[in-house]
Amino acid sequence: MPKRESNVLGREFGNGLRAAIATTDLTQRRLAEVLDFDEAQISEAVNGKRGLDEHQVEVLLAYCRVPLAERRRLMSLYAEAGEKGLLLFPEDGVPDQLRTLISHEKESSEIIDWAMSLVPGVLQTPEYTHHVTEAGPIDKDDVPKVVAARIARAEILRPGRTFTFLVHEQALWLPVGGEDVWRDQLAHLLRMSVRAYINFHVIPRSIGMHAGAAGDFRLMRFPKYPPLVFLDTLNCGLFFDDKETVALYEDRVKRLAAVALDREESRGVIDNILEGLQ
Repeated sequence: MPKRESNVLGREFGNGLRAAIATTDLTQRRLAEVLDFDEAQISEAVNGKRGLDEHQVEVLLAYCRVPLAERRRLMSLYAEAGEKGLLLFPEDGVPDQLRTLISHEKESSEIIDWAMSLVPGVLQTPEYTHHVTEAGPIDKDDVPKVVAARIARAEILRPGRTFTFLVHEQALWLPVGGEDVWRDQLAHLLRMSVRAYINFHVIPRSIGMHAGAAGDFRLMRFPKYPPLVFLDTLNCGLFFDDKETVALYEDRVKRLAAVALDREESRGVIDNILEGLQ
């Protein structure tokens, strides 16, 4: 089949293929020699650009002794790589959409997060995250590892990429975990909001209806790939990188930014809430 540009489905397939190859302890060059493939084809495949034809993929997965369930998943991703978007349902304790989100976050150069009801995930304190996870559709036994995975996402909050957080004021007023957890979370936001690479903006309740009323979303931009939109639901995650869908969310970002408070005003909102908790 003809080579294709990388998209979110192709990269999900590529990540799975890379993991399969890693189990052989062979380099891509050596694997290409063993299977009589072109090394460039394998490189393109693991980078989400197709590269290999269907038969070659089957041969490679068989050589890597990929378990049947994972082989079926990867072949399904391969077949759908030209379609729009990626829908992931969790199959074990840590939702698959969370793993995929973390992977894309690490590759991004810019992240824009709109949060209407809760503090954005990467800005949450561990205690806040624990209470949010407990209230979600997660089995009790799986809560600790899901919390750990969500907390680990905060490692990306370092210089090297830009973060913009657009947060509705009502999310700041929600006392998740009780007053002590709430207070610590607000104090954490103040500390994070002064970092040069973090732009934290509050959408005030006083504006009434707003462009983000349809729900939370995350827009990620990359050095080499098209922008990607992530939507999280109770039991699945949606990833979109087609131009039409991305344009809709980029418009939402512009509309929200137009009514958002500036950085100092946003910190003032947090200060006022904290003063009321004294």
